[in-house]
Amino acid sequence: MELEKQQDIHLPKQQGRTLRKGLKARHLTMISIGGAIGTGLFLGSGAAIHSAGPGGALVAYALVGAMVYFVMTSLGEMSAYMPTSGAFSTYGTKFVDPAFGFALGWTYWFNWAMTIAAELTASIMIMKFWFPHSPSLLWSMSFFVLIFLLNYLTVRGYGEGEYWFSFIKVAAIILFIVVGLLMVFGLLGGEATGVKNFTIGNAPFPGGFLGTFLVFIAAGFSFQGTEIVGVAAGESEDPAKNVPKAIKNVFWRILLFYVLAILVIGLLVPYTNSSLKSENVLVSPFTLVFKKAGLSFAASMMNAVILAAVLSAGNSSLYASTRMLYAMAKEGQAPRIFSKLDRRGVPVPAMILTAVVGMLAFFTSIFGDGVVYIWLMNSIGITGFIFWLGICVSHYRFRKAFLAQGHSLSELPYRAKWYPFGPIFAIAVCLIVTLAQDYQAFLAPHINWGNVIAAYLGIPFFLVLWFGYKIARKTKIVPLDAHDFHAIAEPNE
Repeated sequence: MELEKQQDIHLPKQQGRTLRKGLKARHLTMISIGGAIGTGLFLGSGAAIHSAGPGGALVAYALVGAMVYFVMTSLGEMSAYMPTSGAFSTYGTKFVDPAFGFALGWTYWFNWAMTIAAELTASIMIMKFWFPHSPSLLWSMSFFVLIFLLNYLTVRGYGEGEYWFSFIKVAAIILFIVVGLLMVFGLLGGEATGVKNFTIGNAPFPGGFLGTFLVFIAAGFSFQGTEIVGVAAGESEDPAKNVPKAIKNVFWRILLFYVLAILVIGLLVPYTNSSLKSENVLVSPFTLVFKKAGLSFAASMMNAVILAAVLSAGNSSLYASTRMLYAMAKEGQAPRIFSKLDRRGVPVPAMILTAVVGMLAFFTSIFGDGVVYIWLMNSIGITGFIFWLGICVSHYRFRKAFLAQGHSLSELPYRAKWYPFGPIFAIAVCLIVTLAQDYQAFLAPHINWGNVIAAYLGIPFFLVLWFGYKIARKTKIVPLDAHDFHAIAEPNE
């Protein structure tokens, strides 16, 4: 009872204003697709194949894809039954510990606010491909205004923006896979490559176990953002129907867009090709394959696709971090002003703070030597795995409490498959990647402690938030029989 009072005393009055259910099924579907497609696939996949070989890259991405699938099924079960904007913070608060939810929420907000800065920086490099002598601030400010307006107008604006950005990415990948498979079988007039690139040198696993493991870590970063569909559930028109629909297809999208794309690259481009190491759009593995097919405009086309990926990431970053701050304010874990909505149901104060923080981080990257920016970005590098771990821990306790209180699984609009193996497997993988992400630094003759600290800074950041709030508010782990399954059952509240 004391815990309930502690949480409810800070809940602000919304004066009748609520988040709008403006996201249609097609928006949610594309958000679930687009969250998993970014520069990690378009640019980073080549380096993965070069270091681990075609077989090693396939194994790494397939295993991480399985982990992400289980994370999404865990999130899908909770968000379909109890949809809320800012899901991770709320679920962590209700099913684990208010301090755990507080740490998850603020870490998630900080991560995506910083990501806005990263995407603005990337947009400059992309536009320099076409306009090498143009002023950098022209592009960064233009795209910042675009992203802000998409989110400011209505939630439908964010949904439409993400729909079309994702559509461009999906169309490019489908075209790539179709063209690539035709080339593999020699149906485009050239030589049929078959599987010969899987047999050259030490392929398919030239990097051995360590090479595959390093790609395993990198692959995890490529998938970050898939969880945004859970944040958007609270503003979906029919979350009980649309969230399961979006989640159910995640596995096949991962298989199609990542595993099949990497298979095509591995079949067509030898892993020994030094161009795969570069993250320049001119030698992106996608560009290399399209050029090999005789498409002379491949570099410009892929640059446009990568621009869509960057704008998609920036659009989602502002949306997700704004909703997380709004949700925390409703829970009394952030200043009350950030729970305020305008007449269109948009949390404008939360959006403005997030945008300002993102812009300040961006300016640290273009002025001076950028040391502050590099440290900020390194500090959030592993936080994506912490969110995923938090989702699975919350779901594990959600299901146990659900049954302990006499509920039936038939009440769930969507039921996560392979429980409890799924969340336990995802928790184990997230812990391994989080703790071992920079293990090679400890194998060097001289350890660069500055780099090590920067790489692992996200862990103490999360722990300080967790235990600091726990000590200050004297919170306790919520007993299974005390979980409230109805407090956030109304998606707009």
